[in-house]
Amino acid sequence: MKLACIFLLSLCCWNAWSAPTQPTPGNLQKQQESLDELFRILPKSDPWERWMGVKRQYPPDYDALPSIPYLPDPLRFASGKVVTRDTWSKRRQELLIQFMQYVTGTFPASPLNVRAANIQSHEEPGCFVEQVVLEFGPDHQAKLHVELMIPKGQPPFPVFMTQDTHRSWALIAVSRGYIGCVYAGADSADDTAAWTKVWPDHDWTKLTRRAWAASRCIDYLHTLPVVDTNKIALTGHSRNGKTALIGAAIDYRINAVISSSSGAGGACSYRMFSEAQFGEGIELITRSFPDWLHPRLRFFTGRENKLPIDQPELIACIAPRPCLISSALNDSVESIYAVEQTFHSARRVYEMLGKPEELNLLYRPGSHETKAQDIEKYMDWLDTVFGRAHFDFPGGLIFPTYSDWANLSGEQIDPGKFPLSVTHSLLKGIDGATVTSLGEWNLKKAVLRDRVLWALGQAPGYAQAGASRYGSEGLGEATMLDRANVPQGLQKRGINFGNYVAGDLYFPTNADRSAKKLPAIIWLHPVSTSHGYVPGYRRGEAPHLAMARLGCAVLAFDQIGNGSRIEEVRNFYPRYPHWSLLGKMVEDTLAAVEALQKIDYVDSERIYLLGYGLGGMVAMHAAALDDHIAGVISVAGLSPMRTDTLDKGTGGIARWTHWMPLEPRLGAFVGQEQRIPYDYDELLAMIAPRPVLIFRPKIDYTSTLADVQSCIQGADMAFNVLGGSGRLKFVELDDYNRFSPESQKVIFDHFKRMTGLSSQSIPAQP
Repeated sequence: MKLACIFLLSLCCWNAWSAPTQPTPGNLQKQQESLDELFRILPKSDPWERWMGVKRQYPPDYDALPSIPYLPDPLRFASGKVVTRDTWSKRRQELLIQFMQYVTGTFPASPLNVRAANIQSHEEPGCFVEQVVLEFGPDHQAKLHVELMIPKGQPPFPVFMTQDTHRSWALIAVSRGYIGCVYAGADSADDTAAWTKVWPDHDWTKLTRRAWAASRCIDYLHTLPVVDTNKIALTGHSRNGKTALIGAAIDYRINAVISSSSGAGGACSYRMFSEAQFGEGIELITRSFPDWLHPRLRFFTGRENKLPIDQPELIACIAPRPCLISSALNDSVESIYAVEQTFHSARRVYEMLGKPEELNLLYRPGSHETKAQDIEKYMDWLDTVFGRAHFDFPGGLIFPTYSDWANLSGEQIDPGKFPLSVTHSLLKGIDGATVTSLGEWNLKKAVLRDRVLWALGQAPGYAQAGASRYGSEGLGEATMLDRANVPQGLQKRGINFGNYVAGDLYFPTNADRSAKKLPAIIWLHPVSTSHGYVPGYRRGEAPHLAMARLGCAVLAFDQIGNGSRIEEVRNFYPRYPHWSLLGKMVEDTLAAVEALQKIDYVDSERIYLLGYGLGGMVAMHAAALDDHIAGVISVAGLSPMRTDTLDKGTGGIARWTHWMPLEPRLGAFVGQEQRIPYDYDELLAMIAPRPVLIFRPKIDYTSTLADVQSCIQGADMAFNVLGGSGRLKFVELDDYNRFSPESQKVIFDHFKRMTGLSSQSIPAQP
């Protein structure tokens, strides 16, 4: 019966999506403009361009697609109807059809004619080994090499199935009493590439073919009396971890799945782990590995909010069967934060089906690699879910939720007690009259400061500290985080500042010995869980190094919850229930300013903040609270709060209160945004008359251009009154939301003019 369901599903998917996407009548010009824009902005990808030439497809009409800035709801049909337990199977089929359209491509119906050929057997001390060639499909043209390692003992045995790359994993499984089933569906041995000629009418991708190959193994395993067909597990690591998730989603006969470090296109959603989070986003994965996923996915680069589905829903299609997501804390191919958002979303389906305990997370220290101890833990989990033994799995979620904060703080905030903001009231003084002098503004600024500090939360006691070498980052951790080596022409000095925060100071070689003091930049990174201030994936030179080449001292450090400080976020709210993560980030930034002021080769009058994404938010808050900061550059970090309502399709204030509770006190104002105590126009005004550069990518679904422009226009009036006319500048980047080399050049050129640095051209980036 299940096999028949797979057969019908694949036919349904093929009929639904076999035709190429053509421009909608009346929208051809708009879709052609979108296509031209993609060709102009995206890095060149010859395979994608060849596919476009053959298939003659166009991007969708983005305006016609709903904006889903957070994760799509797995428990709501595309029509909007709520899913129930009784209708989940229909919703699952709808999701798989959508995945075939945008991610996996179509695949053939189950062939129903799998046969074993060329069986070669031999005995080893602990098991029997069979080498089998499976043949199937039209005229049995498709072939798949499979190795079975069958333990000696009393059958039937559970099965540990994996790809050729992980044969050594299967050896551990055999030692634990499992049949090791290893098939040629990996880079080290891949029989599936030849199948494109056997089934030329399907546009299945490499990872989908390999996932479908696992089903052919199961066809054969179900014919063997030594196999316990109720205990078949599929496993894989990295790209094979993606394969394992696809395989389990499309074949119910897979009883459990382990996806190890599957990253983007696996357990990390495209929305939560893109280039905007220094991750392996859609652009990079479809360009670097063009045959892994469907070329159509590339249309959603920078517009992930328009993608109708996302990876949590693929995992939801596995429910209620056991699924283990294993991730390494500092693996550049994934993000613990993104993984946990996937977990929360997919778990709702497991809960609806009455099996919430069957979806599990397992974290490993370190980076992408695995070792024997990790595989033994995977076997512990399989033994537990298969009822063969019981093992405890300590740990749990790392990132707090809004509910965690609300329960810990006990705070009940009534937005109705806060006044409605009045449009264009920025220059209205505390007496109601228009501000016309610096003295009147300082009175207003003190009120605004109190509002900002309230929203950031009640900070603990704090004492000033300079920079020291003790507590700086060690070589091993720096190597793992890709910041141990410094290129020619630059130096690096590890320091520790503030409340025992490790940072790195970069500057031109021997500039610390010069009589001329250096201007300084504090580099504030975006959400970048795995690697902190160094992008896990990038084109060109890392930002902190490119900045140092401008002739500056650059202080870079990981924000709490990122890079070397992931574990620090786990118990933040139990320790400081009335503070906020954003408040902590601002405090650390201000401590960095204090530390730089005490370094003899740094010009204490020229300390600037440059932040991207979350870092841009931190920069504006810090500069509003500390007049020692000489100026601010914020890239994709300004999103006005009072006008960013839920109907805008950006996610609104909930992005930073509920999705990631950086400023949880403001969570009470979702739906009542006009009562938020302060906004970014006021922050900018508090920075005046110091120079501020605001950059916004042309394609950025986290804010609207109209809201950003309105905010800046309002703040500019304050700059004019306070003697900062012309010092607040806005630039729209011809890019999507990323910190690309092309955008960096524009940003750095403006920065050099703002600071009076040499007009020499920026060195070419390797």
